[in-house]
Amino acid sequence: MSEVNGCTLPDHLFYDIANHIWYEPLADGRIRMGMTSVAVGLADNRIFAFTPKRPGRDIEKGKSFATIESSKWIGPARAMFDGRVSEANDDLIDRPSLLVADPYGAGWMIVAEATAPIPLDGLLTGAAMLAAYAEWMRDNNFAGCKDDGP
Repeated sequence: MSEVNGCTLPDHLFYDIANHIWYEPLADGRIRMGMTSVAVGLADNRIFAFTPKRPGRDIEKGKSFATIESSKWIGPARAMFDGRVSEANDDLIDRPSLLVADPYGAGWMIVAEATAPIPLDGLLTGAAMLAAYAEWMRDNNFAGCKDDGP
């Protein structure tokens, strides 16, 4: 687990820095997806609603796979690949505060199957991810994550 300005970022995940989404390739070939602690920090640790695409629905690269409502904005969680939703986190629908409490565990958003090979070269992990997030925070005057709890 790494940290940048108080934001935790697990080393084994792949990150879309621009959209603050993480990706975890699963052993069965599917991909678990969620929102980073940076996104939670941008929302002032207040998430009020999570509305995902339901299982069986298609997702498109660059398009929304879920809508998030926070104290500061309502917006899309965008996918980095084309695919189909195989699972949506129903617990997160009922308790959107899980995104704040555990963004990399109980707060996962969806699991999807890619319809073509996923180009992971557009995503960052490890040291490259840490450097990119530090630069993003600097460029966007983001002071970091604070732990106000759900």
